[in-house]
Amino acid sequence: MPQPRSPRQPSGRHLRASSRLSYGLRVAFLVILALTGLLTFFGVGLFVSVWYTAAPSLDEVVFNPELTTIIYDRNGREVHRLYRENRIWLPISEIPATIQDAIVAIEDAHFWEHRGINPIAIIRALLVDLRDRRAWQGGSTITQQLAKNAFLTHERTLQRKLKEAVWAIQIERKYTKEEILERYLNEIAFGPGIYGVEAASQHYFGHSARTLTLAEAALLAAIPRGPALYDPYRHPDAALARRNLVLRRMAEEGFISEAQARAAQAEPLTLATPRQREANAAAFVDYVITQLLNEGFTETDIWAGGLQIYTTLDLSMQAAAEQALWNSLPDGFTDSRGLKQPQGALVTIDVHSGAILAMVGGRKEPQNKFNRAVYAVRQPGSAMKPFVYAVALQHNFTPASIIVDEPVSYPMGDGTTWEPKNYDDRFRGPMLLRDALEQSVNTVAVKLLEEVGVGNVLQLARRLGLSYLVDRGEPNDLTLSLALGGLTRGVTPLEMAAAYAAFANGGTYYEPYAVVEVRDARGDVVYRANPRPRVVLEPATAYVLTDMLKGVILRGTGKRADIGRPAAGKTGTTSDNTNAWFVGYTPRLSTAVWVGNDRQSDQLVFNGVTYGSALAAEIWGRYMRQATAGMPAEDFPRPPGIVEGVPIDVRNGQLATSNTPTQFIRYEVFILGTEPAGYVKPADPPAATGDATWENKEYSNQGSTNWWAAPESNQAPGSDGGFSAGPSADTAEDARTLFPFENRD
Repeated sequence: MPQPRSPRQPSGRHLRASSRLSYGLRVAFLVILALTGLLTFFGVGLFVSVWYTAAPSLDEVVFNPELTTIIYDRNGREVHRLYRENRIWLPISEIPATIQDAIVAIEDAHFWEHRGINPIAIIRALLVDLRDRRAWQGGSTITQQLAKNAFLTHERTLQRKLKEAVWAIQIERKYTKEEILERYLNEIAFGPGIYGVEAASQHYFGHSARTLTLAEAALLAAIPRGPALYDPYRHPDAALARRNLVLRRMAEEGFISEAQARAAQAEPLTLATPRQREANAAAFVDYVITQLLNEGFTETDIWAGGLQIYTTLDLSMQAAAEQALWNSLPDGFTDSRGLKQPQGALVTIDVHSGAILAMVGGRKEPQNKFNRAVYAVRQPGSAMKPFVYAVALQHNFTPASIIVDEPVSYPMGDGTTWEPKNYDDRFRGPMLLRDALEQSVNTVAVKLLEEVGVGNVLQLARRLGLSYLVDRGEPNDLTLSLALGGLTRGVTPLEMAAAYAAFANGGTYYEPYAVVEVRDARGDVVYRANPRPRVVLEPATAYVLTDMLKGVILRGTGKRADIGRPAAGKTGTTSDNTNAWFVGYTPRLSTAVWVGNDRQSDQLVFNGVTYGSALAAEIWGRYMRQATAGMPAEDFPRPPGIVEGVPIDVRNGQLATSNTPTQFIRYEVFILGTEPAGYVKPADPPAATGDATWENKEYSNQGSTNWWAAPESNQAPGSDGGFSAGPSADTAEDARTLFPFENRD
């Protein structure tokens, strides 16, 4: 009887099968061993060849990544970023361990052990590539990926892979593991234009990488393998799945516990609203870039140098300026470039330093790149009159001086005559200079310029920063039309705001500037502004001129600019209503507003309505009420050398007597030494000047219907007495051209 086989004893068939399997495994092992040997021999040969031909010296292994430049406002708020690669460097000491561990776990678990390359991973990847018949890929360590991103191309070739290994070895020879990981975390791409963990964290989560949660760190670590594939905005499911894979790998490698991994995997994707690339304060940013280039910075410095640019801009004022201008411009036509007309510009300057606080260069349109606040050279109209009056005050004229408003005629170089007229075609007879300025009377301004000299006014305007004035050649601005803003070229809103700022600042001018300080990527200061004052007017002259310009807002052509606190300014409307201005100031801020069509010959007429300086004054008032809301309602400080409260007879500009009727008495302000003869300062003089207090907005004699009362009915809507009559460009082509219509900027 046959003995049963032990159940553990294999049958002959099983033995034969096992023998065949063992033999097959041995053969396969020998083949793999031989293949590995051949590959190793072949690879070593290639590696040695590449080493001798492509290995960099340690001095060449230097990382110079492109970094993002950030522009800040004066309160430290971010305005805009400039970059080709959006990258913000973060030192390893400030990068949380969670993101470091997440990257190591998913990208290179043996990072802390190898010396730049992982031969086992390379062979494994090579076998897979040979099996699948595809280009060499995979198997790269963190150091190799860093070498590829920083120094090599992304082509998928064996030669590039070997160069990558050579560079990786050299990187490991020169840098510590911590330094390598720091550079990797700041170098790699996390999406289109997003490089490094700090820029990525700000983009995807709206906060710094310093405060990343575990789930956020895992999501960032998931992206570099395929930024397009794992973009959490476009492919949230794929991004979520890979994030959870990263968390699992972190647990497997012992960086976190299983419980931590499960808790983080349960969290939903929570992303920030994508940052818009369009610049805040686009005109101002453009101006900042231009200023830095003028200071010697290169485009590479600005767009890739990681600069921190601290500017003068106030984002709150900027927002108010944009809203006031954009919401107030008439709905006109669209020109051939696709730009809505009319356009406008607004710029605000700190009167005590020249710092630019707000700048709007035009309407909010993507294709609207021209910065009119800086580069639009336009005719200023009657906004030029304060320069004439300033020189007159220097020549012993006073607010109580009288000039007759009457028809005048001046010979032209071509045999014709120029007869300046007022905006309402009326002549008022003898006028006090204060009233003439408030009502923007043209003939008085022209006669006053003739008295004080065109050259003197031109010189003052140049010292106040008006750089486009022409004082030589043909044509030029050495003409009486200067009083009415009829210039050969023109002025810019920025220049006008800076010039008027000197009136507010006691006659001291500051050149406008936009950049306070620049720091490099290391935080070292490489530029600091040094505003330098220039005394242009005596403080007493500036004070009296300001007092007169306050009346423009209270009683004159600038009433729409009244903001309920001390302010001064002047309107400007040019011939045929092609440019509208209001330039004004408080004791702290100077603001210029301009409105016009880009083609200067086009009138400001839309839907049957003609617009002038009243619109500019309204925009100025709407903006300045917001800009000054948090400031005390202070008046302009009175300098030495001022005599106030002098009673004058408005009928003749002389000292009032006991016989002067009350309705003809005005209390006026004078520069010491120019007050009427016989005036003796009382022990307790009246506090009132030409406008008493800001609440008492009318003179005591304004109820009169005589010429000196300057009734409001004399004002034409939207008009201010700018250059409104006289030869056009078609009839005055010589050196005495009064109003060039073409924009010559």
